[in-house]
Amino acid sequence: MKPRFAQNQIDPEAYKAMLGLETYVQKSGLDKKLHELIKIRTSQINGCSYCLDMHTRDARKYGETEQRIYVLPAWRETNFFTAEEQAVLALTEEITNIQGHVSDATYDNAVAVLGEKTVQKVLIAALTINGWNRLAITNHFMPELEK
Repeated sequence: MKPRFAQNQIDPEAYKAMLGLETYVQKSGLDKKLHELIKIRTSQINGCSYCLDMHTRDARKYGETEQRIYVLPAWRETNFFTAEEQAVLALTEEITNIQGHVSDATYDNAVAVLGEKTVQKVLIAALTINGWNRLAITNHFMPELEK
């Protein structure tokens, strides 16, 4: 697969708008490790190798463990994740797989565990990484293999 084009070169204003969302989430106070879990889980669902490579590295920089990253696709089958993280992951999955809609049960649980303000931060974080995934996948962004 060869890369198609760089969004920031073809349409700088659109790229700037995406960066605006990313900047909002980064400044929102959402925990950095939690934000990386959102990015990783979304990228796993969407099959974005570029974002998976980037965000698993970033997560480790913020102290995320290899073991939790490895089992993230099966997070429900472990006791590795807190109630807050579970609520975030469930909400993230339903936002990413939006054709099934976000259920009242998942949304209500997230609000009960996280509060409305944090739920909205998670929503914007999931929306943003879904956008980045779609840009990276469509434009054939490829991670570089470490040597």
